[in-house]
This record gives sequence, structure tokens and C-alpha cells, in this order.
Amino acid sequence: MDKIKGTGVALVTPFNSNNSIDYIGLEKLINHVIDGGVDYLVVLGTTGESATLSSSEKVDIIEFCKKINNNRLPIVLGVGGNDTLKVIAELNEYNLNGIDAILSVSPSYNKPSQEGIINHYSLISKSCRLPIILYNVPSRTSSNISAHTVLHLASNFENIIGIKEASGNLDQIMQIIKEKPKDFIVISGDDSLTLPMIYLGAQGVISVIGQALPRVVSKMVKFGMSSNVSAANELHYSIYDIYGPLYDEGNPVGVKECLEILDICQNFVRPPLIKASSSIKMNLIKLIS
Repeated sequence: MDKIKGTGVALVTPFNSNNSIDYIGLEKLINHVIDGGVDYLVVLGTTGESATLSSSEKVDIIEFCKKINNNRLPIVLGVGGNDTLKVIAELNEYNLNGIDAILSVSPSYNKPSQEGIINHYSLISKSCRLPIILYNVPSRTSSNISAHTVLHLASNFENIIGIKEASGNLDQIMQIIKEKPKDFIVISGDDSLTLPMIYLGAQGVISVIGQALPRVVSKMVKFGMSSNVSAANELHYSIYDIYGPLYDEGNPVGVKECLEILDICQNFVRPPLIKASSSIKMNLIKLIS
């Protein structure tokens, strides 16, 4: 799974003012990040507002992204949720030709036990022919995938090949990296922790800001993974101040504002999210321009 290393970007879903999907903006975004040197695309992740998309919209977006990408980069598809059987049904519904791996977020709201999380991913693993990347983001799911659970899944299911770790718990992350099987990959799910995690042994990031600033982020990750610490740190700190306003009013509110500033797509989000406030917008203009 060397193709799922380095810089991945969690693509937003651009919208028009009437809440329809802005396919012109989505095409511009895909070409922007590919031209910016990223290593792979993540389609329909949580940053893509997948929770607010209909089943037919998801199918259309998948096919459109595959068409525009035209096999230039690997594609990771986000398929997750708190209804295990629904996740499996979606995986069976989609045309997975041209998809290289599945990113599946841990169930939210239900707050399953660790055994419940193991059972959830076990059923998905047995129902999917593709490599699966776990996604741990307790700030959104209110449920942590423990290091013990990650290591159990990594050791017992051949097609569970990695984890996007966004817990922010470096002790937990270090335990996973220390004890994981050799070929299991750990990916940063926090832009601001990308370099610290790489220095500890992670193999890249699935980035939000990387779609606005793909050249900076992809260079930073390459420098970090090749142990060019000074060059990596310089790029990290050059964009560090963006991380606060990027997430202050919810994701992808901030990054969509960045993308509008860069004239890539519009800043519309679907309810219950609302567009960035004027103070966030002015702050991001200063930081991005």
C-alpha cells in the first residue's frame, strides 16, 4: 500500500447557492490538488459533508471524481457510519472499480464498546474486497478506538491496512506505531500534528488544508518523511497560524472559505453548517493571500 502514503487530501464537496453540487468547482479542485503534487485523493470523507449527501449524489460524485482523476492518482473512498449494516449495503451498492482503498470512520453517537468497534470493522472487512483504513476521530464520534483495538484489528484482518488517527493523543499513537504489524500504516488526521506524527513513524497525512495549499503541504510531508527536518519545520510554521481559523466554525467551513479566496470553488455549505463569519473570512484572507 505504498500508494496510500504521503499527502492525501480530504476533498470538500463544492455546492452552488441552491445546495446543488458544483461540479465545475469540483473539477477545478481535483486538478488543483493533482497539479499541486499530492499523492492521493480522499472522496466522500467527513470533510466532503458526506452526512448531508443523498445516496444518488454520492454515486454521482464517485463516478465524476474517477472520471476527472482519470487514473492520475489513487482514490480512497470514505464509507462509514453508525449503522454497520448500512455501511455494508453502501459498499455493495457502489462501483468500486478505480477505488484503491476504503476509509471508514468509527461509529458516532452509538458509543459502542471496544468489542462493538471490533465487531463493526470485522463485518465490514468480511464484506469488502478492498483495503480498509480505520478512522479514529473521537472529537466527532464521542468514541475512541483504543490502541489495543487498533492493534487487534491490524493483526487479525488482512485487508485492514492502516488508520487515520485524529485523536490527538500522542501516547496512544506512539503505542500503535511501536506495536503495529510492519505493513500497517498510520496516517495523521490532524493537519497541525502531521510533522510530529511523521517524526514518530507515521507515513503521511489525510489533510484538509492540503487542498487549499497542496504544494506547501505535499512538500512539507516529503521533507518530513525524508528526515529533512529544518525544511519541513519551516513549511509547517509558515502555515501554522491557519489551523485555528480553519476549524473554529466547523469543518469544512474554513477550508471552503480558503478555496473561495483562491477562486477554486464557492464557500457554500449545507445545513446545519453555515458559511464562515466575516471575522474568520478576513483572518483567512490575510493568512492565505
